[in-house]
Amino acid sequence: MGTETSRDFASLLDDLIVASERTEVAPAPTIPFDYLAVAEELHSGRIRVDGQTVVAEYREAGAALEDEFVSLLDMMKTETAAADEPEPPSIDPETIAAELGLAEAKPAELAKMRRSFALANHPDRVAPHLRQRAMVRMQLANMLIDDARRRAAKKKP
Repeated sequence: MGTETSRDFASLLDDLIVASERTEVAPAPTIPFDYLAVAEELHSGRIRVDGQTVVAEYREAGAALEDEFVSLLDMMKTETAAADEPEPPSIDPETIAAELGLAEAKPAELAKMRRSFALANHPDRVAPHLRQRAMVRMQLANMLIDDARRRAAKKKP
């Protein structure tokens, strides 16, 4: 290619073609294995695979995997059983009243108590297997707080 600064596109392409013709192109890699011949051989029917042998090997491999899977499953079960699940929260009204702290609560604090109890115990915020228990706890807590508000309202007059 020349050093001219104003050249047309056609002359630039000509120079590139001439330059590429001068360079030697590496030969394409050869594949030492004739895949087409193997495919032809398989489809010709000269190679036969015994179905029973394949089935036996498949079942043997499956049995080994099944044993491994069963042992992993057993290990997971023992780990789950070993992890002590905490006891579900109590639904005893006296216990809930003690959790709320109703004995020493002031009337102005009751609304705050209700919100904080709901934040920790609302059925939508607990695990699915504890939702029924949480619903009962919330009902009891609301009932206890409403009773405390009524008692506090009676004492004020």
